Amino acid sequence: MNNSANKKFTTLLLKWNRDKNRRQMPWKGEKDPYLIWLSEIILQQTRVEQGLPYFLRFKQKYPAVKNLALAKEDDVMRLWQGLGYYSRARNLHETAKHVHQHHAGKFPNTSDELKKLKGIGDYTAAAIASFAFGEQRAVVDGNVIRVLARVFGMATPFDTTAGKKQFSELAQKLIPANSPGEYNQAIMDFGAVVCTPQNPLCSTCPLVKICIAFNENHIDELPVRAKKTGVKSRYFNYLLIRDKDGIYIQKRNEKDIWQNLYQLPLIETSKPSKKNLNPLIADFWGDKTFAIISSSAEITQMLSHRKIHFRFVEIELKNVRSRQLKDFEKVKLKDLPNFAFPKTIHLYLKEKSLL
Repeated sequence: MNNSANKKFTTLLLKWNRDKNRRQMPWKGEKDPYLIWLSEIILQQTRVEQGLPYFLRFKQKYPAVKNLALAKEDDVMRLWQGLGYYSRARNLHETAKHVHQHHAGKFPNTSDELKKLKGIGDYTAAAIASFAFGEQRAVVDGNVIRVLARVFGMATPFDTTAGKKQFSELAQKLIPANSPGEYNQAIMDFGAVVCTPQNPLCSTCPLVKICIAFNENHIDELPVRAKKTGVKSRYFNYLLIRDKDGIYIQKRNEKDIWQNLYQLPLIETSKPSKKNLNPLIADFWGDKTFAIISSSAEITQMLSHRKIHFRFVEIELKNVRSRQLKDFEKVKLKDLPNFAFPKTIHLYLKEKSLL
């Protein structure tokens, strides 16, 4: 990796970007660090097509960091509903409050200071610092890693200490001092639309002549991942309990998936529940005065390193006692849209015409 090759890579990449290859998005060219931060947090682990409407809704409802800081957490979580990885929303709200209260509503202008804010890591800090403040700090995300691994033939696993250091150092060497924001956006876009994970557009790629992976036939082998994380299964049995014009729900306050979202009364088991759910529910309620009205088929949802197995059971309680429902809140059906639920629960409630 000599200086000549590095300069040629940067020159070709910027030329590709300037030849009308920029992806048109509402945050492109944005200089407001708040809106850049908002877009970057939303797009973490989220496809652009999915994140775009959320960005527009957040921008409209909370046009400045002060508006977001003064919002109620339940309102923020409800607006985030369906986007997943809900810790992002909690961190988003906490950081907005911190910037408003301790920085007079202004984001720090260096990546090192930005990284001190909750939910902002190396990548997001570099993006904000380069786009908003012109800092010469390279972003390193999945798209960047893939482009660099292929073009420069980097076989070091990117998820190791050595790999992270190697990719970060190379990325920093490549970024030009006079246009860091444009370069960062260009390499991310290039990885997203040309140097894609599967079926990259090598036939029209402007970097093909200097791409080691292409010329040595290693495209499908790079980048290299070292770690393989096992997937853990969890079994959630949710109870739909109607009471006249409402149902019972509860807030997930524990530090777990979907923290601070709402759910139906939950029975979590260590293995799949048996077909006969009566003993399970009886043990949960402490008596047998209930009747099962309906039970759904199992529904599964993949999260990062977790597979959630859902089952929804509608029951009728014949002897409702306060001690049985003390941990739950009865909500009228007309008020249900005011609560944020995990996606699968939200879809189930819509299917039952409760939302």
